[in-house]
Amino acid sequence: MAKAKPKTTKKRAKAPANNNNTLKFIKGFWMLFATGIFLIAMLFLLASWGVFGEMPKFEELENPQNDLATQIISSDGVQIGTFFKENRTPVSYEELPEHLINALVATEDARFYEHSGIDARGTLRAFVFLGTKGGASTISQQLAKQLFTGGSKNKIERYLQKIQEWVIATRLERQYTKKEIITMYLNKYDFLNQAIGISSASRIYFGKNPKDLNKEEAAVLVGMLKNSSLFNPLRRPDMVKTRRDVVLNQMEKYKYITEKERDSLKGLPLQLDYSPEGHNDGTATYFREYVRSWMSSWVKNNPKQKNEEGEAEYFDIYRDGLKINVTIDSRMQKYAEEAVEEHMANLQKEFDKQEEDNKTTPFRDLTNAEVEKILDRSIRSSARRKIMLSQGKSEKEIRKSFDVKTKMSIFSWKGEIDTIMTPKDSILYYKKFLRSGLMSVEPQTGHVKAWVGGINYKHFQYDHVYQGARQVGSTFKPFVYATAIDQLKLSPCDTLPVSQITISAGSHGVIDTDWTPKNSDGDYVGYMSLKEALAKSVNTISARLLDRIGPEPIVRLAKKMGVESDVLEVASIALGSVDLKLSEMVGAYSTFANQGIYTKPVTITSIEDKNGAVLYQFVPETKDVLSKEAAYVTINLMEGVTQLGSGARLRSGASSRYDYKNVITGHPYEFRNPIAGKTGTTQNQSDGWFMGIVPNLCTGVWVGGDDRATHFKGVRFGQGATMALPVWGLFMKKCYADKTLDISTGAFPRPENLTIEVDCKVFKQNNRQEENIDEFSL
Repeated sequence: MAKAKPKTTKKRAKAPANNNNTLKFIKGFWMLFATGIFLIAMLFLLASWGVFGEMPKFEELENPQNDLATQIISSDGVQIGTFFKENRTPVSYEELPEHLINALVATEDARFYEHSGIDARGTLRAFVFLGTKGGASTISQQLAKQLFTGGSKNKIERYLQKIQEWVIATRLERQYTKKEIITMYLNKYDFLNQAIGISSASRIYFGKNPKDLNKEEAAVLVGMLKNSSLFNPLRRPDMVKTRRDVVLNQMEKYKYITEKERDSLKGLPLQLDYSPEGHNDGTATYFREYVRSWMSSWVKNNPKQKNEEGEAEYFDIYRDGLKINVTIDSRMQKYAEEAVEEHMANLQKEFDKQEEDNKTTPFRDLTNAEVEKILDRSIRSSARRKIMLSQGKSEKEIRKSFDVKTKMSIFSWKGEIDTIMTPKDSILYYKKFLRSGLMSVEPQTGHVKAWVGGINYKHFQYDHVYQGARQVGSTFKPFVYATAIDQLKLSPCDTLPVSQITISAGSHGVIDTDWTPKNSDGDYVGYMSLKEALAKSVNTISARLLDRIGPEPIVRLAKKMGVESDVLEVASIALGSVDLKLSEMVGAYSTFANQGIYTKPVTITSIEDKNGAVLYQFVPETKDVLSKEAAYVTINLMEGVTQLGSGARLRSGASSRYDYKNVITGHPYEFRNPIAGKTGTTQNQSDGWFMGIVPNLCTGVWVGGDDRATHFKGVRFGQGATMALPVWGLFMKKCYADKTLDISTGAFPRPENLTIEVDCKVFKQNNRQEENIDEFSL
């Protein structure tokens, strides 16, 4: 029997230790990965629950709240100003040029159209390279930050905010289209210098609307999106140009422009057209302040709705994005401001020259004590004193501060000057500047087309269009003539004696003494037609007309023509002793051009809310105050002023005796079309006026000092024909040169069946001075 083999047991090989470690590593990795995913998911979940900070509700995502600037839109469709807390004017996607959008996407978010709010590739790159090769913020994330998260104080807080931005960005992507996100982002971004949003930035930095931006301009604004404080073209133009070129490189990289086009654009210099839109900057500053005052009153009387408690809620002109449509024509406004600046800068030079030998400059005919009284009044009414009073300062402390030298920027016609002087000296300094006002109205509609309240709103905020009433001098005489024509059917061809007339005490409002007006040239010989008498502003003939009709009907007519200021029914109004506002004078004179129909001047035609709903619509106010015949005859009389009177230099630009062309205006006017007008000069040359009319435009100009003691020493430069008329001439030349404007060059409409003779063939010519002075003289 065979012997059995011993039973053997096969031993299992021991597993290598490194295999166990691998398994543990893999298991640990997936656990760690899962934990990381879970933690990330929890972070996002917690962020969405608002644990790291309040998150926007659905309604807030649906309607993000932005402060919107109220726009002032001119009659020709140009935005001439805004009222704002944030100067933001929203634009639609369709108003954005394609190259601006391309520049934005190429530079800020190349995969914008591919992701859903978070760029995974960019985020991974940012983590791996710690942000050294570019950030990971998408346009949607940047918008989320602007709308809902804002800035942070430390890194931990910023990381948590970043998570919030990711959550909000994905919600924005679900809520809005890509086009809407781009539009919201560009409308929201702050480009600094009060340029909030792409619309304001385009206007402020380049003087145009977004749709008109060219490629290199678009690249500048897109470049500013990285950091508008660092890449600001006003402070660091070289850095901005370099950043602009980076944007152009990105556009070429992603095939939005060719390499050749990129190189060509990079070779262009940085060109700005900086147009600040602060409340003291830009065009129509005085008019905009008037609109602000008007709107403040309007919103108080027009609540937009009632809240849950039944209380009225009112519009906020700084936040609600209203649209105010005004009658101002931006082109005419520009020409008016240019005319005022051009003439007043030259006139000031002559005034300063004449003041060199004046010991009480800038005042004349005053004692030192009277000068001190003027300065004292100015101190008492100054903003500085009011502020110090509100701070609890005593009158003694306030007065002392006016004699302490301080740093300040003062106005000059060559630009602001940084200097050191006492506040009291600055008051005296500003008193020397001649001021001006201009208003232009379309007589048929009452639409105010241009409004210049002064020479510089930042430094001279008093508005000489509707705030200041000044003595009108001979510009009041057409009211006298019009009343006489209406009542007595007088003709421009009728003649009256030039001799002196005395209106007895107690007659026509002269109570105490007899009144004998004087002619400025001292000539009282012969007879003169009414047309020549008005043209040469003969005081004795104006007094004779008043003596025949009395002051009461003259005042009544002026009131019907829109004059609201007090007008005393006294004989001296025949020469213009009354103080009126420029706005009243222009409104009244427009009646003559509108065939005797007074149309109340209007500045605001409508107001819309941010959605375009009309909140206010202007309703014209008109009334018949003169017959067509009387209005036309008065116009015919005033045409004589520019044919043979003090306005005749409008035909050549120079007087036959003095070369005003070279001294003041710089060039001749050479108007050939019919112009009705009237100059006015008050006593001591304190106020110079010119009222000029063509059939579809009535424009008034006033020039004078802040105080009536500030004036030229002689009538050569102190009369209205030299102080004010050149502004009108410059303004109208600019308007006529602009062929897009329809300013009439034709004749005034002549009424049918005219019964009063106006075609006078011969005028009596007296030996009157060639200066054609129309000085007011009692």
